[in-house]
Amino acid sequence: MTEVLLLLSRIAEADSTKAVWDLASGWFRTLGFSRANYGFTRFRSPRNVGDPDDALFLTTADPDYVQRYFRGNFYARTPVFRWAERNQGACTWAWVRRALEAGELTPDEADTVRQNAAWGIVAGISVSFPDTSTRAKGALGLLADPGITQDRVEEIFATRGPELLAVAHMMHLRVIQLPIASRRRALTARQRESLEWVADGKTSADVAMLMGVSSAMVEKHLRLARESLSVDTTAQAVAKAALLNLIFQPVVPSQASVAAG
Repeated sequence: MTEVLLLLSRIAEADSTKAVWDLASGWFRTLGFSRANYGFTRFRSPRNVGDPDDALFLTTADPDYVQRYFRGNFYARTPVFRWAERNQGACTWAWVRRALEAGELTPDEADTVRQNAAWGIVAGISVSFPDTSTRAKGALGLLADPGITQDRVEEIFATRGPELLAVAHMMHLRVIQLPIASRRRALTARQRESLEWVADGKTSADVAMLMGVSSAMVEKHLRLARESLSVDTTAQAVAKAALLNLIFQPVVPSQASVAAG
């Protein structure tokens, strides 16, 4: 338990998404879950998880699996993803096997279970984190290593479940405090500064004076920020940048640091 407490402190103090993910996923690996998938969005709608470019996806799986996982929205058809969408808490995948055998899955869900089995994915744990807003959603999937059966996963969860959940929740809580850079194009320091001054209620003329540049340059920074965030107005850019933790942050990582890997 002392080891886990130290790990929780290190995760809480980590200053980048990559550092948080490396700490948590490294510990999950020691329990037999070398492959882990984490996703978070602040822009979920009743019909989908929102624009993928605005979401964060982290994984330790190999590129081939990641490609299969997203091709044709395969992930969204799986019963564990649908469970995570509709629930909060944690569950092992034993219910998936029972539901498949009982014919309780839809044909589409059953097909994804069989495909996963063909790829050697037959056991695991899902964690669906408490919602932080009506449109936010985060979830973690832990895929058991080859040779680890679902019965063994049940034993792991029965004995190490509290520790596993503590690490997962600390990871999630720290990640959602950190910036989520756009996959389209990262905001520059000047674009962030311009948005921060606008968020403070300053006019373009005020921002120009405060930044020591022309009003035309401020307008250029704001225009490029709107393009990077894929919004139409500066007000929308400020709101979206705030939701993605891209402004008023002591550390804003480069675009590459939040890529899946």
